[in-house]
Amino acid sequence: MRALLIYPIFPPTFWSYDKILELVDRKVLLPPLGLITVASILPQEWEFKLVDRNIRPVTEAEWAWADVVIMSAMIVQKDDLISQIKEAKQRGKLVAVGGPYPTSVPQEAEQAGADFLILDEGEITLPMFVEAIEKGEKSGTFRTTEKPDVTVTPVPRFDLLEFNAYDSMSVQFSRGCPFQCEFCDIIVLYGRKPRTKTPEQLLKELDYLYELGWRRSVFMVDDNFIGNKRNVKLLLKALKVWQQEKQYPFRFNTEASVDLADDEELMELMVDCYFDAVFLGIETPDEDSLQLTKKFQNTRSSLADAVDKIIRIGLRPMAGFIIGFDGEKKGAGDRIVRFAEQVGIPTTTFAMLQALPNTALWHRLEKEGRLREGKDGNINQTTLMNFVPTRPVEDIANEYVDAFWRLYDPHAYLDRIYHCFLKLGAPKAHPPAKLPTLIDLKALAIVVWRQGIKRDTRWKFWHHLFSIIKNNPAVWEHYLTLCAHNEHFMEYRQIVKNQIEKQLQEYLNQEQKSLVSC
Repeated sequence: MRALLIYPIFPPTFWSYDKILELVDRKVLLPPLGLITVASILPQEWEFKLVDRNIRPVTEAEWAWADVVIMSAMIVQKDDLISQIKEAKQRGKLVAVGGPYPTSVPQEAEQAGADFLILDEGEITLPMFVEAIEKGEKSGTFRTTEKPDVTVTPVPRFDLLEFNAYDSMSVQFSRGCPFQCEFCDIIVLYGRKPRTKTPEQLLKELDYLYELGWRRSVFMVDDNFIGNKRNVKLLLKALKVWQQEKQYPFRFNTEASVDLADDEELMELMVDCYFDAVFLGIETPDEDSLQLTKKFQNTRSSLADAVDKIIRIGLRPMAGFIIGFDGEKKGAGDRIVRFAEQVGIPTTTFAMLQALPNTALWHRLEKEGRLREGKDGNINQTTLMNFVPTRPVEDIANEYVDAFWRLYDPHAYLDRIYHCFLKLGAPKAHPPAKLPTLIDLKALAIVVWRQGIKRDTRWKFWHHLFSIIKNNPAVWEHYLTLCAHNEHFMEYRQIVKNQIEKQLQEYLNQEQKSLVSC
């Protein structure tokens, strides 16, 4: 069986980082870990080819070669997924789809023409699919309510990737999250009992990446890396030894709940293993909204103090913020901006609240008749909320656009990085020094030219850089990398503004028509 694995296109998002990736001659931030894990679970006597459409289109030769086309997608990739299903069917191919989006909304992939729906977690449903294929069946839906034991998950087929196109690699240690945030679909898809791989299992994956020649950063894609603190500490203790023996070939980052700040041993272990950044789901500084959405873990102590502890230990915070919670008071956008500036969070993913299919929020709003018809909660910074909020949509949208614009004002962004890096703990891992590549030197020259000479940020750029070199010299290279991110955000904030204002106008026009017709 010749299986063509296709990963659909992401529209421009916060994480696209197009302008930054151009600087270092790469195409995509992260690879499709789900698809290469699928390839490792399927029979290894099958032949595989992988096309990440974020890198390049599928060739005619690849279409002709395939016996079956397998795709996986998140909800933000839905448009290209549907397009590629139709493309494959026009060519007479068997099509199988899975992943978070088809699992949540299977009918849309089926209506587009998909023959096989391989839903939920593949360790259980992929063998069902293989059995159907071997019987000569031409269609089928494979589901399970069981959560698989991920200690049996094989090493992903990293060899199928076009390494040079990616800025970072992905590995996964755990699935699931112990918390109960109303808006989150992770607990719907993967459950509230975090399941982890063994330390030996994950080190085997890193060994494979190392053997294949990877020497850049690795992102632990766990939705909450510290969901099972006992097991993650066991991993980190083994990883610390592995990193020392290999002379720190990988720099890590991940996602974690804010209660990371309560466990100093865990943070120290992460820094010892060369973790240098962590994404935190802060959502809002408004405690009433956190209580309403059942994000209780963010209300047990001061959020500002928690972020400060994480920074001082040596982990740069990235943070998710949301606007549009029920009962939210006017000025939420301004409060988010002030919080990010106060604690020094350089990178803030900021979005309007979306009701994702099958979440507790979705079911509540459905009962209340507040879901907007035909809107599936596409999580993107350029998407208007898909339900009727408790305060006017235009107020929320205008606050959101204003806050996003202010957060990524070039001057404000440089100030936040500076604030953070002045107190950022020095790295404890010390990989061997190496000469910068020509690509790195070229990227540095472009950033210095644009921000330090050409633009009106020039005085601030040089002042902050020299101050970091003087006061916290161990982090100056990391600091410059964050300065480079300014290139992406300057452009992306305009995209957000244009898209939200356009959707808001369409929404208001529809509301006006509805009032007239009544």
